[in-house]
Amino acid sequence: MSIFSRANKRISFGGAATLLVAVALAGQLLGFLRNRLISANFTVTDPGASDAFFAAFQIPDFFFYTIAAGALGVAFIPILSDRLQIGDKKSVWELSSSLLNLLLIIMGVVGVIIFAFARPLMQVLAPNLPAENFEQAVTIMRLISLNPLLFTVSGILTSVQQIFGRFFFYAVAPLTYNFAIITSIYLLSDRMGIVGLGVGALVGGFLQLSIALLGLVGLGFRYTPTIKMKSKSFKKILRQLPPRSLDQGVDQVNSVVEVNRAQALGTGPVSYYNFALTLMNVPIMLLGHSIATAAFPRLSERLSQNRPDLFRKDFRSIIRLMIWMTVPVVVVSYFGRGYLARLIFGDVAPEVALIFGYLTVAIFFRVIYSMISRFFYAHKDTKTPLYTSVLAITLNIILAFTLARPEAYGISGLAMAQSITATFEVVVLGSIMVMRDKKIINSAFWLGITKIASVTGFSILTAFIMLSFLPLQISDRGLVTLGSKLTAISGATILVHIFASALFGLEEAKMTLAHAKRLIWRPIKF
Repeated sequence: MSIFSRANKRISFGGAATLLVAVALAGQLLGFLRNRLISANFTVTDPGASDAFFAAFQIPDFFFYTIAAGALGVAFIPILSDRLQIGDKKSVWELSSSLLNLLLIIMGVVGVIIFAFARPLMQVLAPNLPAENFEQAVTIMRLISLNPLLFTVSGILTSVQQIFGRFFFYAVAPLTYNFAIITSIYLLSDRMGIVGLGVGALVGGFLQLSIALLGLVGLGFRYTPTIKMKSKSFKKILRQLPPRSLDQGVDQVNSVVEVNRAQALGTGPVSYYNFALTLMNVPIMLLGHSIATAAFPRLSERLSQNRPDLFRKDFRSIIRLMIWMTVPVVVVSYFGRGYLARLIFGDVAPEVALIFGYLTVAIFFRVIYSMISRFFYAHKDTKTPLYTSVLAITLNIILAFTLARPEAYGISGLAMAQSITATFEVVVLGSIMVMRDKKIINSAFWLGITKIASVTGFSILTAFIMLSFLPLQISDRGLVTLGSKLTAISGATILVHIFASALFGLEEAKMTLAHAKRLIWRPIKF
């Protein structure tokens, strides 16, 4: 079999999910290392510098997610999947080229706007930054003004690859971004300070695009420098794009508000909150985004085949698996938050641990949301998630201004608002989903969820007992001490969760134990 034949061989859902989870884990580890180095080199000695770094990314991210990110998957993949299902590969290339060319023009203009208006934009976002840190933030924003364009091109190219069952380059490309920032800390921070990390981020954007381009090898991609505005399929993409883009945009408005509220609390809270968000996003990326991304082309294909029965079956099994896997992670995250924060972020651990404790509820509901939202996107409905997000973000902004005040809960108020909003969003969107398709959730699903809830009690009890035997001491430092305690607590909790689940007859546990048995007893070939 030639390299090009192998390149076009579809990967299974299990293979795609495993790949995305593994690479996402590597990406999160790089993210931890990046933030650990930022904390050690900047936050401890000059928290205003790291505040400037995190604040500088808010506006470029806002434009990228608002304008482009909605097209790079949920508003794009289902329509490409329909064309591929009928064997119209030429149309796939034409649609991809048209969207690429249109967004190149738009994001090019955005890059110019960010570069030219970096100073007034930063004055709105973080007006209370110390003068030196403010100038650093402006410089970093200008350095990364081109990144939204680079990310847009990368996103379109990797979305095309996903409908062919190719996920490797989609998964690996973002790793280069964090790697470049980490490298810049070692090579440029002594000479350029925190601004050197902005240079690293710009280089990372180009590296990410290079990896995405490699993923086109063997697919036969045909680029055309035209925008086929009269194409019915392209018009359909454009109709789907605004609701999804606005959905992403309101999320970014929320992020901008959170940075503004954190910055108003003084020097340091912006960094502390971003560090806590990094911890929160690990399980969301691994168990939510990665699995939902791997499942989405398959779900879209089921509907393209006019098989709603198989769509429902796949959807139920995947979301139940996600819930089962997330529960022990949330338990460990809450009880082990102090160990995690001190191990990863060092001297700023107390503030990060406090914030992260309130974010653990959001972990559970953000993971569920990542799958429930795919129900609507697979049905080419981007408006319902948008309306729900608008309600949720409005609630979150109100709560942020109410709870994140010095006389209220301070920076922890932002985390409390996140968890309340995440719960609200899942309840509302899930209710609409069930009303839309009364067969999507059946009695067997609810029985499984009831069993998972019962097992959770054993997991919580185990974590509490382990924490009592291995408390976090003031003198605990280093990978060996903190790592061994955290490993013992998390290991015992997860093992109890698995075996208790098996006793309750949960299929997820049986599959996990059977897979572990095969790995343990499989003969080694020499």
